[in-house]
Amino acid sequence: MNTISCTIETVTPFNDAVYQIMLKPETAFDFNAGQYLCVVMGEQDKRPFSIASAPNSALIELHIGAAVSESYPMQVVERMKECLANGIKIEIEVPGGEAHLRHESLRPRLLIAGGTGFSYIKSIVEQQIALGQKIETTLYWGCRNAGAMYYETIAREWHDAHPWLHFVPVLEEAGGDWKGKKANLLAQIKADFVSLHGYDIYIAGRFDMVGAAREVFRAIGVEEEHLYGDAFAFIK
Repeated sequence: MNTISCTIETVTPFNDAVYQIMLKPETAFDFNAGQYLCVVMGEQDKRPFSIASAPNSALIELHIGAAVSESYPMQVVERMKECLANGIKIEIEVPGGEAHLRHESLRPRLLIAGGTGFSYIKSIVEQQIALGQKIETTLYWGCRNAGAMYYETIAREWHDAHPWLHFVPVLEEAGGDWKGKKANLLAQIKADFVSLHGYDIYIAGRFDMVGAAREVFRAIGVEEEHLYGDAFAFIK
């Protein structure tokens, strides 16, 4: 991985638990859609976050879920705010991860995001759009409630603008005016698919969700060599 200094352009709350951070790297670097970077907090303290922007973007976008004060991610948000206020640059290490978009594959794609796992999916979708690909793609995004689905608007815009992309929003807690599914994310996918054979599947979210997803998907025909998620490098 390469170490690059970045200027913090903005630190913006999407809601009371998720922050959007925009970084401007001193030097451009290559990465694949779906890879991550590590924010260097200290010599032995490097914290990974999915890159939400597509390759060749001028700025690097991060989505950091930081609901709890002094938590691992909130410490990064506070460091970013401090650097922004004082004009200090921050170092990142790039790129990391093997769960990137296999853009040469012609298999239909199933993209699955839990919470801020949407940042990983956003990079992949924007790269598909940039490449002009029209491979059938279904995007499931699961959140606890409507307030947590912080970028619902852009996902619905993709759905409306690109006939090949189908957005399925799933909430565990939803009011009567909700225009989407009301269910557990994995239960909804299991209900919607008789078999996952033939799909390229990309997934990001909490490690426990991703681990549970693999077990659910094994029961409905997933081909594990076509199941991509960086969490699998840490959970066995």
